[in-house]
Amino acid sequence: MSPGANGEAETDTLAVETVSRKPQQGRSKASLERMLSAARELMLERGNEDFTLQDVNLRGSVSIGSIYLRFQSKDNLVRAVIAKALEDLAQAEETMIAEVLAQSPTLDEFMPLYVAGYAEVLRVNAPLLRLAMERAEFDPLVSKPGKDHALRATARGMNAMLRFRDTFGGADHETRANSAYKIVFATLARQLSLGSSGEAAHDYDWEVLKRELGRMCLAYLRAP
Repeated sequence: MSPGANGEAETDTLAVETVSRKPQQGRSKASLERMLSAARELMLERGNEDFTLQDVNLRGSVSIGSIYLRFQSKDNLVRAVIAKALEDLAQAEETMIAEVLAQSPTLDEFMPLYVAGYAEVLRVNAPLLRLAMERAEFDPLVSKPGKDHALRATARGMNAMLRFRDTFGGADHETRANSAYKIVFATLARQLSLGSSGEAAHDYDWEVLKRELGRMCLAYLRAP
């Protein structure tokens, strides 16, 4: 780790443990959960990071002193919320892919289910992802791990598609899987306002979007 611009330690890995102090008592795990839950609720309710530690104190029934014992700053508390959100998102993606693969003996069945499943994972997590992306624009402790998460998500999606590579068209299977994933993510992210503009591309029926996106990607992967 090396010092960042704000004087705090900079690391390529963002996890709750990297931005919080080690608990001193057995009960502090429950206290930590209340801090993170309260901060997350406040961020989601307000759509930004405009809350105080006093707000967390009241919402989570945790003292200001215990917050400072666990976190060096409010920034680190926000980073911890984002770290937990990225962990939860990765787990949700892995679970979704495993469930879809278990139901999909062929690419024809897999691709529409994967697109629909991934769309719902992103939709559920979109509000906090927007806040994480906003912070990533100026906070290297979030931007680098965020990019790493995106790379792992790409690999998960590609590897799932490549299980059916024998039924792909052409010979450039990795390129096709990579392109298909990027098309899926970019389309869904734009519709969910996950881009820098913070606005959806247009008012488009969500169910129709999932269905047609799955059909398009399937046709692309199968094309000669």
